[in-house]
Amino acid sequence: MNRSIYMNFSRRGVARLLALTTFALIALVVLSALPQHASPQTSTGELVLMVDPAASKVLWTLDSSLHTVHGTFALKKGTLHVELANGKASGEIVADATSGNSGNDGRDKRMHKEVLESGRYTEVIFRPHRIEGKITAQGNCAVHIHGTFVLHGSEHELTVPIQAELGTDHWSGNAKFDIPYVDWGLKNPSNFLLKASHAVNVELELKGSLQRPAAP
Repeated sequence: MNRSIYMNFSRRGVARLLALTTFALIALVVLSALPQHASPQTSTGELVLMVDPAASKVLWTLDSSLHTVHGTFALKKGTLHVELANGKASGEIVADATSGNSGNDGRDKRMHKEVLESGRYTEVIFRPHRIEGKITAQGNCAVHIHGTFVLHGSEHELTVPIQAELGTDHWSGNAKFDIPYVDWGLKNPSNFLLKASHAVNVELELKGSLQRPAAP
């Protein structure tokens, strides 16, 4: 090949390579300067409420023909995820069924053995699905939480009204509701001397930490 022709092709190749490289660099600079609308957003609009078992309580009351029985359960753990935009909820609140205590050893032994069968069903669980009512990102709110209540190995739909107060990084809430334990298949502890109610009233006093949505 003629030397001048070869040199001409070489110059064209180098020029073309430099042009492509320059174009690529310019494109990268322009793209990096544009708003990244297609990139994933860090804000999910989700509140995460974590329950502190040591600072929370589960109280219960059972009416009977002779007297009213008061008792407690210990909480094991709890986390509640709430989507502010649509009220969807997930997570679970777990109580220790074996911790049930009414202050009377004989009554408690019968409760665990014959009613709760806590040696077999060791946990009582509430799994939220949806929140009805206005959810405030901070301050006081009153809502209804719809979810599944797991007791004695069976699942039951339950709606729990709750009054909550949300701070910057903490929260607290109170809820009162009835559990129709006899209708749900548990044994009625009544005898010929004592007639117990077919429903037990439960009160939750919850406290814990709060995680807010990440800033966009």
